[in-house]
Amino acid sequence: MADNKPAMKHSIVARHSHSGWSALIFSLCLLVRVPGLAGDLALSADAETDAERGWRHLRETPYLPPDFDQQVFENLWRRWPEPRRSEARDANPEERRRLTFSYYGLMESPDQSDDASPLGYVDTGDGNLVMNCLACHAGKVAGRVIPGLPNSHLALQSLTEDVRLTKLTMFKKLGHLDLVSLKLPLGTTHGTTNAVVFGVVLGNLRDKDMNVDRSRPEPQQFHHDMDAPAFWNVKKKKRLYADGFAPKNHRVLMQFMLLPKNDRATLISWEDDFKDIQAWIESLEAPKYPFKIVSELVEQGRGVFKKNCSRCHGTYGSDEKYEQIMVPLEEVGTDPVRLRALNGEHREWIRDGWMSRYGKDEVDVDPTGYVAPPLDGIWASAPYFHNGSVPTLWHVLHSAERPVVWKRTEDGYDQKRVGLEVEEFKALPEKAKTAYEHRAHFDTTRSGKSAAGHTFPDALIESDKQSLLEFLKTL
Repeated sequence: MADNKPAMKHSIVARHSHSGWSALIFSLCLLVRVPGLAGDLALSADAETDAERGWRHLRETPYLPPDFDQQVFENLWRRWPEPRRSEARDANPEERRRLTFSYYGLMESPDQSDDASPLGYVDTGDGNLVMNCLACHAGKVAGRVIPGLPNSHLALQSLTEDVRLTKLTMFKKLGHLDLVSLKLPLGTTHGTTNAVVFGVVLGNLRDKDMNVDRSRPEPQQFHHDMDAPAFWNVKKKKRLYADGFAPKNHRVLMQFMLLPKNDRATLISWEDDFKDIQAWIESLEAPKYPFKIVSELVEQGRGVFKKNCSRCHGTYGSDEKYEQIMVPLEEVGTDPVRLRALNGEHREWIRDGWMSRYGKDEVDVDPTGYVAPPLDGIWASAPYFHNGSVPTLWHVLHSAERPVVWKRTEDGYDQKRVGLEVEEFKALPEKAKTAYEHRAHFDTTRSGKSAAGHTFPDALIESDKQSLLEFLKTL
């Protein structure tokens, strides 16, 4: 055992022991009085807020089967192309772990030491890691990890393919994502996922009361990628998703837990957990812009915004108001695939069943376009549009200049154009020969990935566009 300790120092499984000690210490604290804290207050579980419990559930509770174990994670680098494979081979365990996080777009936890398990995965303590919502809804901007920020780095398809190959070479049992991804694409570009179709397929395995029902005919599937929305704007919304069709309640948040393994009784037993998770989501605040703002342009930009943008996107500051306006598809002109991909049967299943409390929560079964989202923290949530096709706010304001193909840097931030630091191409470059490199490039010529539409800013003069950019930094 003594010989194994140095190797285990950097392992995810070994780190679970630290969280175990933390849990033990926390439990003991509940039974004692802690002197010097607010008049010698007695700590209790009741002192934890709903939002704090929600964060703890996301960090500690495995709601799905394991995706991979520590041994698989430590050998993923063997699937990489050169020169990345040699770089990982020659690295020490700590460096190799960092390279693995970078390669697959996995996030460091902001509330634990730098050798913690990836944010978005729960370490079960027996060598297994389980994905949850934070894999897609905790990302980083300019190198800073922010829970609730879309993870625009996540290489889910590439990660799952490498996990599957690694398991096969190690004679390990394949998991649900390993098998599902053979038929269902998980995402064609890093940072976006086929999440809408995931929900349709999982929902089709249930009747309206949430009993597992495999007799339902397989739904028609229109595969397309989506950019995850910023969680901190959920509190302003009445309904969820790009087309605003779904009610904002904790049950809708549970739809990605609908694997047949989780029966109806299990789902119902988790309702309180997801009420807490919704409370955590709605407790989040947008991050402040950390770079220079040209203050003399902000007020001018506020006027430009009020005159041209506030009708759909709301107002901000002392007169803050957001009405969640649906903009018809023919007016907004953005990629139509998302709107058309979600079939009416799935919308009606939500309207008529458990997800909407049998119709008590409003469901729009025939939306006509996309909802104009709130813009709090808009500086941080690039790329833009529901499909993540536009890399900066400058490109949003200059529709003719949007790149056909682009590739982001890992931690760079474009302060001038406000958004991702990207390399632009007129077509997919020849060097993008591997599937991984192909997915590292956003190709707007592919189905569902168009950067067209939302051309309203084209009518503005350039000075108004510049002042508008400065104002948007302040939201």
